[in-house]
Amino acid sequence: MAADPRPSLTPQQARQVTQQLYGVTVTEISPLPSYMDQNYLVEDKDGSKYVLKIMNSKESEETTLLELQTLAMSFLQQHGFPTQTTVSTTTGQLMSMEEIDCGQGAQTYCVRLLTYLPGEMVSRSPVTKHDFYNLGKLAATLNKTLLQLSSPNLDLLQRDDEPWHMENVPLVTGYLSVMDGDPLQDVIGSVIQQFQSHVQPKMSNFHKGIIHGDLSDQNIIVTPLPNGHHEVSGILDFSLLKIGCHVYDLAIMIMYMMLENPSPLDVGGALLAGWESVMLLNSDERDCLYLMVLGRLCQSLVYGRHNINKYPGNKEYLLTTAKSGTQILNKLWELGKKEVEKKWFTDASTFKQEINVSP
Repeated sequence: MAADPRPSLTPQQARQVTQQLYGVTVTEISPLPSYMDQNYLVEDKDGSKYVLKIMNSKESEETTLLELQTLAMSFLQQHGFPTQTTVSTTTGQLMSMEEIDCGQGAQTYCVRLLTYLPGEMVSRSPVTKHDFYNLGKLAATLNKTLLQLSSPNLDLLQRDDEPWHMENVPLVTGYLSVMDGDPLQDVIGSVIQQFQSHVQPKMSNFHKGIIHGDLSDQNIIVTPLPNGHHEVSGILDFSLLKIGCHVYDLAIMIMYMMLENPSPLDVGGALLAGWESVMLLNSDERDCLYLMVLGRLCQSLVYGRHNINKYPGNKEYLLTTAKSGTQILNKLWELGKKEVEKKWFTDASTFKQEINVSP
């Protein structure tokens, strides 16, 4: 049986790694959630906080790709985005390959120490429609800024075999057995069929660039403002950074931002209005948005259940989407493309007018 690629360092091992690589004396340490990696929040004797990120052994092999992700974070921070900064080791390295035994034989993991960004995840915050407008605007601006990123290794971001890539929604079919007769299986199958017939033929007409790939409600940190709204204080996790179509990031955001929202159908219009204040969708992108949102939801539900079978210890995190995602998928499918699009596009138009007339 192949070794589990996910790291599982004990708090004591994490302390030792932080001390040895960064010279940081850890006084407090606590685990943070992660899908396939391992994160620890660490605090030093001066009260400074950091995030120790240990990549899974599989992705740790792709060092040049990891360097590109670090470059993108640094590039965006230089352009005013609230991304984490990578702390150098005592020998001046931005990442370190460490051979560590987590109880099943030594494996090599990429270790990075990142600055800690204060705030709460969107999933735990009472965000407003105005906040969603600003999130959409920020995401489109991020996409536009990444068009300027340069590196001789950018071709590595052409990650066409990545299962989470929007273009690979049809690959979900190969994992449908994990639904084990769940009535949702038929809905997912139908979504994939429509995605193949309606979205895939139009993808060549979408605007392309470098995208974040995972702008979820757990990867965006916000802090409350006195007026009841929130400002973004952190954009996290660039592990799915890739060359793709800009509209994918919008669809991904709409899907995840609906999950914890008490009025999920109200999310899309505000995000779309914010996005289009920076980057207008063309007719094909608008026509495919509904099925791309549903496609990402199918990916998250099916891959989440598949990974539970492989990694039952991470069940709570892997089932995050399933809590409300099943209900949302059924609701969106029941309403249908025409009704949902009418709601999103009408809301977006109304919101744009409100923004334009507000003082």
